Amino acid sequence: MPLRDHFHSPLSDRFPWNEIHGQWPGEMVRHLLTLLPQGFRAAPTARPGTPFEIDVGTYDERTKYPRHQPDREGETATLVAPSPTLSVVGEFNEEDDYEVRVYEDDETGRTLVAAIEIVSPANKDRPTNRAAFVTKCAALLSRGVCVSIVDLVTSKHFNLYAELLERIGRSDPSFAPTPPAISAVTVRTNYTGKRAKVETWAYPLEIGSPFPTLPIWLDETRNVLLDLETSYSETCRVLQIP
Repeated sequence: MPLRDHFHSPLSDRFPWNEIHGQWPGEMVRHLLTLLPQGFRAAPTARPGTPFEIDVGTYDERTKYPRHQPDREGETATLVAPSPTLSVVGEFNEEDDYEVRVYEDDETGRTLVAAIEIVSPANKDRPTNRAAFVTKCAALLSRGVCVSIVDLVTSKHFNLYAELLERIGRSDPSFAPTPPAISAVTVRTNYTGKRAKVETWAYPLEIGSPFPTLPIWLDETRNVLLDLETSYSETCRVLQIP
């Protein structure tokens, strides 16, 4: 099934983007479970961020400090909370997590070996949100975790893979001079002694075209090939997306 544009009419009018973003991680897990060798497991995460505001009273010198409020006769006086000293509207990053994590299990627990990040509009919205997403991916790579980034968001023309490479002082010539708005990539870090070698498999996406297959590295030598087309097609079938 070729890629659809889930962020513009007419599809977005009937099928909100968060429906496919919520379903797709589970379908990826179902597909991965047929591929992973013994001792490995995959699990989905779908955690949409929620922006909120804080309203914390106005400054008032008369109520800056706690004071005792007299109670009825015979009762112990209680401490009345002071009024807050500042009233502001706070903006917090709306950081979404739509991902699949692959773990290696052993007798001591489980070790994260790969993460597949499905980009949301909020991840690409503000500079702070993009920086938070890139920081998360860079932290995973520094721990030797393979990171895949699947970005279908056509409504925001930023490329988080390109920004991730910029964070580590590198660039991908195949994405120059202007990185595509949507893409699917896998990035891993191989350590030789104290030197880190970054390897990437990067593919631009196009509406109406098939998906690529991404390698998901379990360790330095073993990988499974994630056919994005299979899990995407099943997601669209389950959600009855034409």
